[in-house]
Amino acid sequence: MYGHAVVMGSGAGSSGLGVRIVKALVYHGPGQIAWGEKPQPAIQDAGDVIVQISKTTICGTDLAILKGGVPTAAPGRTIGHEATGYIAEVGPAVTDLKVGDHVIIPCTTSCGHCAACRKGIFSSCVRGGWQIGNTIDGVQAEYARIPLADSSLHRIPPDVDEEAALMLADILPTGLEVGVQKGEVGLGDTVAIIGAGPVGLATIMAAGFYSPAEIIAIDLDDNRLAMAQQLGATAVVNNRDGQAYDRIMEMTGGNGVDVAIEVIGNPATCELAQQIIGPGGRMSNIGIYSKSVELHKHVLWTRNITIRMGVVNTSSIPVLLKMVKAGKLDPTRLISHHFDLDRIVEAYDMFKNAAQEQAIKIVLSNNAAAASASGSADERAIRRIVAEVLARM
Repeated sequence: MYGHAVVMGSGAGSSGLGVRIVKALVYHGPGQIAWGEKPQPAIQDAGDVIVQISKTTICGTDLAILKGGVPTAAPGRTIGHEATGYIAEVGPAVTDLKVGDHVIIPCTTSCGHCAACRKGIFSSCVRGGWQIGNTIDGVQAEYARIPLADSSLHRIPPDVDEEAALMLADILPTGLEVGVQKGEVGLGDTVAIIGAGPVGLATIMAAGFYSPAEIIAIDLDDNRLAMAQQLGATAVVNNRDGQAYDRIMEMTGGNGVDVAIEVIGNPATCELAQQIIGPGGRMSNIGIYSKSVELHKHVLWTRNITIRMGVVNTSSIPVLLKMVKAGKLDPTRLISHHFDLDRIVEAYDMFKNAAQEQAIKIVLSNNAAAASASGSADERAIRRIVAEVLARM
C-alpha cells in the first residue's frame, strides 16, 4: 500500500479499527442501489490518486447498470463515472498532480503509453478505458480512487465554473467526439440528431461549432425538443406518431440528411438513421446497444455512406475548457436539477422518470468537499505539504 490519506474535510468516519468509513452509492444487483458505508478508497498503484468528490452526476449508462445491463459492473460496485473534486492523496509515481488540485474526473482513464493511447484512442487503453464505476469503484461517493491519474485527470482553471467543468467529464466530449466528429459534421450540412436526452442535447451544442445549415432534433418528448431548440436545433420532429421519416424527407426535399447521429441505442432509432441518410452521408452511433441490430447493406452501399461508432476518448476536454473560458460554451444550460450527494437515491428516482420530471442533468454536491475547499490558502498549503511528506514515508 502506498502513501497515507489526508482528509480534506468532514464526512469520513471511523470503524473503530483504524479503517476510515465513507459514504457511497452501491449497486447491489438489478434494481437495487443504496447510499451506504464503505471503507475509504486507498492508493493501490503508484500512479493512483484519491479524490474527495465535490460534484457528480447521473448518466443513462448508470441506469443501464441498475437494470443489470452491464455485466462487468458487479454487485457491490460503487457506480458513477463523471465528477469533479479535490485531490486528497497522491501515489508516489504521480508527478503532475498534487494534493489540493481541483480536477475533472472523466469517464475514461488512459495510460498514455500503449498502442491504443499512442493513436489517441484512450477509451481502448489496455490499462484504462471505461473502468470508473464499471470494473472499479466509481465516483458517486464522498471519495474515489482514480488510477492512471497523471494522464487521465484535468485541472479545472480557477475562472471556470465547477458545474460547467462537470459537464465536460462525459456528455459534451461524447457528443463532440463520437457524434459530431465521427459524423464529420461540416459547414452547411443538414444534421439529424435522433434522441434529445442529455447526450443528444450536448451533441446539438457541439454540432453548432461546425456551422451546419440545419440541425434537426428527433425525440418523443416535447419538453426535450423545446430544450433542443434553445440549444441550437433549427427544427424538431416529435416521432410519437412514427412519421419522422416522412417529415425528414419532406424537410430535405427527398434528399435525406448529410449526417445522422443516433444517440438512443435502440433498433427502431438505428432503423430510422439508416432510412434518412442521404447519398454520401455519414452516420455516427453514440447509442449503446444491448443486442444486435440489422444493417441494410443492400440499400446503404448504393448511397456511398460512412458509418462510424466508438466510445468517447475525452481527448477534447482541454479544448472544451478553453471554449468555456472564452465564453463560447455554457454547459450549465444542460443542468436541470440539484441535490445534495446524500440524496442521490432520490435523484435516481427522478432521473429514472426524466421525461415526466423534465430532468436533463442532475448535479449532486458533496457539502463536505465544498467546506474543505473554502479553507484558507495557508490551510491548503499545510495539507499539501503534509501529504507530500507522508507519501514519502
